[in-house]
Amino acid sequence: VQLQASGGGLVQAGGSLKLSCEASGSIFSVHSVGWYRQAPGEQRELVADISSGGITDYADSVKGRFTISRDNAKNTVYLQMNSLKPDDTAVYYCNAKTPSYGGSWSHYWGRGTEVTVFS
Repeated sequence: VQLQASGGGLVQAGGSLKLSCEASGSIFSVHSVGWYRQAPGEQRELVADISSGGITDYADSVKGRFTISRDNAKNTVYLQMNSLKPDDTAVYYCNAKTPSYGGSWSHYWGRGTEVTVFS
């Protein structure tokens, strides 16, 4: 599975951005796609994910502000980010999770896209 993320940029606090993650390759095996972020000096954290069945999950810090969605025809997952805060500043990564042997999971990562929110 190959992932191509895009849509990051510089935005003022309160503004919006929409990230895109386009998947290619063995996408039929993908169980879920998620967005993670990593701020300088911090660990990478899950922001939101969406399963192949459309079930979504969000970090508490983004609930009500971010929306994850998918367009199966375009093999693309989106992250609509509204009411952005400086704390949302990070590099955002797209991740695809597929089932692997023995009940484990394989993870595929796209290159990050940088989001900077200034006050």
